Amino acid sequence: MNAAISRSVSTPTGSQDKKSLYTRLGGYDAIALVVDDFITRLATDKRFEKFFTGFSDDSKKRLRQHILDQFCAAAGGPCVYTGREMRTSHKGLGITEADWDAAAKHLVEALDKYKVPEAEKNELLAFVVTQKKDIVEK
Repeated sequence: MNAAISRSVSTPTGSQDKKSLYTRLGGYDAIALVVDDFITRLATDKRFEKFFTGFSDDSKKRLRQHILDQFCAAAGGPCVYTGREMRTSHKGLGITEADWDAAAKHLVEALDKYKVPEAEKNELLAFVVTQKKDIVEK
């Protein structure tokens, strides 16, 4: 498990007043802010340059929407993720454990920038961790 995520993920406590994670995160617009910051961090990190080379503006927008929809749906929001399965969309990219760790660090930094509370951050990161086996190839 990635160092940044393993330090951040803990067992959620209580039902958080039975509100969905989506609601506790602040809804669609709040999740979009985090996703936009996360994508900007990835796109400006030289480590990830090889993954974004050749992306048209439309492809970048579509990637952003897929990530946003996936996080929104995973948080219990009204979004529907219509993208491909993680294994299919990442196959052949050669994503390493080090790439995963760096991306996870960027996500944690984006969540921290917007002061996402620990419980909510942990819940979202717990979802992200479930995707690792389908993303990391090396």
